[in-house]
Order: sequence, then C-alpha cells, then structure tokens
Amino acid sequence: MDISSQEITSRSYSVEGLDQRLLFGQNDMFLRIMESRFSCKIVARGEIVLIEGSHEEVDRVYRLLGDLVTRVKQGDAITEQYLNYAVGMVQENGFGPAEEISTESLLTNALKKAIKPKTVGQSKYVEAVDGHDIVFAIGPAGTGKTYLAVAMAVAELKAKKVNRIVFTRPAVEAGESLGFLPGDIRAKVDPYLRPIYDALYDMLQPDKIRKLLEHGIIEIAPLAFMRGRTLNEAFVVLDEAQNTTSAQMKMFLTRIGEKSRAVITGDVTQIDLEDRRESGLVRVQKVLKNVKGIAFVNLTERDVVRHRLVQEIIKAYDRYDRSKREK
Repeated sequence: MDISSQEITSRSYSVEGLDQRLLFGQNDMFLRIMESRFSCKIVARGEIVLIEGSHEEVDRVYRLLGDLVTRVKQGDAITEQYLNYAVGMVQENGFGPAEEISTESLLTNALKKAIKPKTVGQSKYVEAVDGHDIVFAIGPAGTGKTYLAVAMAVAELKAKKVNRIVFTRPAVEAGESLGFLPGDIRAKVDPYLRPIYDALYDMLQPDKIRKLLEHGIIEIAPLAFMRGRTLNEAFVVLDEAQNTTSAQMKMFLTRIGEKSRAVITGDVTQIDLEDRRESGLVRVQKVLKNVKGIAFVNLTERDVVRHRLVQEIIKAYDRYDRSKREK
C-alpha cells in the first residue's frame, strides 16, 4: 500500500512508564518491523509514539501497540516471533492475542525458564487438558503439540496428580516393523521417540530423567507395547497419532484406567499410511465428536512457534495441495 495515495491521518499512543527497550526491541527494531507490515510511519518521541498513514492502518497499529503494552504489563517479553504473531492476528481479526493467552506457567524448565502457552490456540489446548480426561490436539508441525503435552505431563507428576507418565507413538508406519533395525529393542525404538526425549531433557535434569525412567515412573515405549495393559493414575501421551490405524487408536484409548488422562497429538497432513482414510486420528474425530469428557483442539499455522518461515512453508503446502485438488 502506498501511503502517499491514501488520505493520511495520524494518531499518538502513550507508553509512559514502560521500558521502551522491552516494547520496541533493540534499536527500535520492532517499530521497523511494524512499519514494514502496516506501511505506516511510526516514530517514538519520548514517551509518545506517533503513527501516520491511512486511517485503517493507523487504527491497526494503535491496536497492536495496545496488545504489546498488555503483553509487557503481563510480565512477558516481546519477541520477534510474538510480534509477527500479533501482527497477523490484528490484520486478520482486528485485535491482538495478549489477553487471550494464558499467563500461567505450566512449570519451570531445566534452565529456570517458565514454560507457558505462546499462542491463543496453545492456551485453548492447555485449558482443554485441564478440563477433560482425554484431549486430541491436531495441527501442523511446530505448533507445540508434543512439547506442551510433555510439559503438562511433567507438571501433573510434580503436583502428584498422577503417579506416572507414559509416552507412546507408532514406531514407524502403522505396521511397526522394527526387526530389520540393528540393536536391542531400545536401540530400535529410541530414534522414533527422540522428540519426546528432547522435550523431557528441556524440562528436567538428565540425572532426574534417568532415575524416573529406571523406576518406571516415566515410560517411553512404542504403541505396540500398550496392547493388553490398563494404565491407572497415569498421564498418557500418544504422539504422531495420524499414523495409527483405527484399530490401534481404539486399542490405545481403551487402555486408559482409573484416575488417568490422555493427550493424543497428530498432524493429519502428514499421514504415512498407504490408505490415508485408515488413519485412526482422522476417523476418531467422527466417532467420538459428541462424547462428553473428550475434547478436540485444532491448532493452525498461526500457532507455529518455530522459525517464522515454518508458517509460510505450511501455508505454501496448503495452497499447493488445494490447487491439486481443484484440478
């Protein structure tokens, strides 16, 4: 949008009493990003921010500044990642995400940093787990499905709400053919469960994890190992659920015992089964959609918390897939 071709308006926003380094970034980097995304002139003079551009764009920037101020007052730092997320929300919905994102920490990680939801979708995910015994979190890569599930499981274990944690996922494509791989069963399975290990090591000290694994308080196993079991007083996480068959999904869900809860995560755009229609994660949404006590949370590219280009990659693939279907 060319500002010179629009009717120009201006507006000021007060940031009195706020640390502008937190709000605007180093050398006002965040203001420059905002200018490029909204095609406005934005100048910070003392404790006043002057915004100049078309009425619509100035109003959006004003709303965005209000959201960033709310975020800072909540005690959370503004990052480039959050700024881009907030810009997208304001452009799409007319309001920022700060007031809809939970400010409560799930737990403190191994580096003493608070783990908490970073997007509105992630907040809804955490709220769903708080209020339901079984939750399905469905969305693309990078939306924090697995990481938050691990964080919530560890938090519940620390709070003594459960006695153990069980993490599982299909080891490979639904057939779980492990025999051709070298080594014992742990050596065969561990590569497929690495994302869960990575999340755990981000939240707990290595020696603590080893002790919990040795005592069976944390168990990490392929889905095939769940057959015939009853999991009581446990927080159970099924990851990569899009690669379960419908029979495997039913088997897993019927393992849940007394005082247990389950989180099932997956991405229906990354199904490795020969027949995508056989995915247990696809079918279960129809089978259990009206069952009380079960929640389905759908995350989108807006909830991606990895590199900013991951959002663009997901959207590009979606466009490509849609164009193929329309031909």
